[in-house]
Amino acid sequence: MTATLTPPAPGSAASVRAGAVPRRRTGLLALPEVRWAAAATALFLLALPLQLAGAPAWIWGPVYALSYATGGWEPGWEGLKALKDRTLDVDLLMVVAALGAASIGQVMDGALLIVIFATSGALEALATARTADSVRGLLDLAPATATRIAADSTEQTVLVDELTVGDTVLVRPGESVGVDGRVLAGASEVDQASITGEPLPAAKEPGDEVFAGTLNGTGALRVRVERDASDSVIARIVRMVEEASETKAPTQLFIEKVEQRYSLGMVAATLAVFGVPLAFGEAFSEALLRAMTFMIVASPCAVVLATMPPLLSAIANAGRHGVLVKSAVAMERLGQIDAVALDKTGTLTEGTPRVVDVRPLRERGLGEVELLTLAAAAEHPSEHPLARAVVDAARERGLDLPAAEGFTSSPGIGVQAVVGGRTVEVGAPARLLAEAEAEAEAEAEAKRAADADGVVAALVRELEESGRTAVLVVVDGTPAGVLGIADRLRPDAAATVAALTVLTGTAPTLLTGDNPRAAAHLAAEAGIEDVRAGLLPQGKVGAVRELEGAGHRVMVVGDGVNDAPALAAAHIGVAMGRAGSDLALETADAVIVRDELAAVPATVALSRRARELVVQNLVIAGVFIAGLVVWDLAGTLPLPLGVAGHEGSTVLVGLNGLRLLRDSAWKRAAAGRTG
Repeated sequence: MTATLTPPAPGSAASVRAGAVPRRRTGLLALPEVRWAAAATALFLLALPLQLAGAPAWIWGPVYALSYATGGWEPGWEGLKALKDRTLDVDLLMVVAALGAASIGQVMDGALLIVIFATSGALEALATARTADSVRGLLDLAPATATRIAADSTEQTVLVDELTVGDTVLVRPGESVGVDGRVLAGASEVDQASITGEPLPAAKEPGDEVFAGTLNGTGALRVRVERDASDSVIARIVRMVEEASETKAPTQLFIEKVEQRYSLGMVAATLAVFGVPLAFGEAFSEALLRAMTFMIVASPCAVVLATMPPLLSAIANAGRHGVLVKSAVAMERLGQIDAVALDKTGTLTEGTPRVVDVRPLRERGLGEVELLTLAAAAEHPSEHPLARAVVDAARERGLDLPAAEGFTSSPGIGVQAVVGGRTVEVGAPARLLAEAEAEAEAEAEAKRAADADGVVAALVRELEESGRTAVLVVVDGTPAGVLGIADRLRPDAAATVAALTVLTGTAPTLLTGDNPRAAAHLAAEAGIEDVRAGLLPQGKVGAVRELEGAGHRVMVVGDGVNDAPALAAAHIGVAMGRAGSDLALETADAVIVRDELAAVPATVALSRRARELVVQNLVIAGVFIAGLVVWDLAGTLPLPLGVAGHEGSTVLVGLNGLRLLRDSAWKRAAAGRTG
C-alpha cells in the first residue's frame, strides 16, 4: 500500500481571488481505483440477492467471478510483479485468501473480501489525491496569461509559461499578478495574503517585489519578470511538497523492512494454522477456512498505512500555510527536536536596518532635521544597506534632499560628498574621528577636536550599548552628530521564542556574527539568555555541534549564506524563505516562504501531532490484528467478520492520518496545542 502525491494534471490555471486557496478537487471517477472498486461493489450487490433468492449458481456465479476480477486484478498484478522482484506484497495475500475462500465454496465471503479490500484501496487513493489537490490548488492562484509589453510598447496577451526573465508585463487594476518580479513603474496596493499571510494590502512602488498569485488593487503596475513561472514561489511550494511526498520517513522505512519478514512469517504461520488442525483430523474445508481467515486478519495492511498518511497530511497542510517541508524525513525530524538555535539578522529581526536615533551635537548648531538631511543627501548615491536606511528615514519624514556633488565612497570608512557647499562625511565613528584628529594641526584646534571626540565617543558608546549601530556625521571636518541604526525585532519574535521554549523545554540559543552588545540587547527583547555573538560560519557550526554533543537534537533557523553550514550540520535546518539566500534555501530541510517566524513553532507542533497519530495508528492496527488473530485461533471467527475487522482497521488508520489535512489542525498547532 502506497501513499504518494500524483503529478498535477495538465490544464491552465484560473485566476481567483487572492487570499483564499482554491481547492482543485480530483473527481471520484477520475481515479481508476475508485472505478474498479465501484464496479466490483456493483457486481457483488447484483450477485448477492440472486444467491440469497435461490437462483441457480450458473446465474450468480459468473457475476461473482466478474466481481473478483474487477476488484482483484490490479492488486493481484502488482503483487505478482513484486513477487517477481522477490518481495511478498500483502495485496497478493489478500487476493490469494479470497481465491482460497472461493475454492472451498465460500464464494460470497471471498467476494466480500475483494470488495472491501478494493474499497479500502479506493479510499486510500482518494485520500492521497485530496492531499495532492490541497497543495496543487495553489497553482490556481496565478493566472494562466499575462499582458506582455513588447519593445515597441505594444501589448500582447501571452501564456505565463512563455514569459522569460527580463520581460515587462502590465498588471491592470483588479488583476492577479502572473509572475514573480519587481515593479518598474506605477503604484498600487497588492493583496499578498496568499503568499505572505499579511492581512492588509501592501503598498507597491518602483523597486518593490511582487509575487505571482497576489491580487493587484486600484493602480496599474509595470513589472519586470525576475523568475520563470516554474520557479515562482507558488510553483516551488507545489514542486517541493510533491517531492517530499516521494520520500519515506525512517519509521516508514523500518515498518516496510519489518513488513517483509512479518509477511513471510505470516505465510508460514498460515500454513501451520492449516496443516496442524488438518493433521489432527479437522475437516479440510474448516482448516482451510480458518487458515484463510488467519491470513486476512494477520495481514499488516493497517500497520503499513500507519505512518505516511499523517506525515503527508502534515506536509500538505504546512505547504498550504507557506512552509515547505522538503521530505517526510524532515517532517518526522521536526517533531524530535529538543533544542533550537536562532540566527539574528533576517530571522529574529526584519533584516532591514532603520534609523531609530538622530543625535545632533548642539554646539554645532544643527537640529535633527538638518543633520538627517545632510547625511541622507551625502548617502543618497550609495548602495550600502546603512546608507539606504538613512535615505529611507529622511524620506519617511518628508525631507527634500539637496543634490550631492563629488561623491566618494571608502569601504570600511564611509562616504563623502559636498552638499550645499559643505563637505559631509558619513561613516564609522572610529575611522572618521581618527581622521578628524589627524587633520587638526594647531594646538587649540587639536584640543577642541579631542573634546569633541570625547563627547562623540560617549554618545557612540551609549548607542552601541543599547544595541544600535552608530554612524558618525562629520560636517566640514568637525563631528556634527551621530545616527543610531538598528534592525528591528520581528513583531512575533518574542512569542515565537516563548512557544519554542514550551515545545522543547529549553530556551533557544542566539547565534550571530553581530557584536556582543547589540546581540545581548536584542536577545533580552526576545527573551533569549544564551547568546553566542561575533561568530563566523564555522563558529555557528561549532555551537551546533556543542549542543548536539550535550545530547540535544538541534533545529537551526537562519536565512543567510553564513547560516548554510549550521543548517546542514543541525538535526533539522529551517530557512526564512523571503529574505533567505539561495544557498540557505537549498541547504535547509524546511523553508518558511511567508515572512512569519511564528510558523516555525506551528510546524514543529504539527510534526509532533503527526507523530502522535502515527503512534495511535500503530496501536489501533496492533489491537485489531491481535484481537482478530486470537479470536480466529481460540474460537471460530466468521470470514466476513474477519474481513470487515481487518479492512475496517485499515480504513480507520488511513482516515485518522488524514485528519491533519484540515485547517483546524494548523490552527491548533499555531496555538501551541498538539492534541
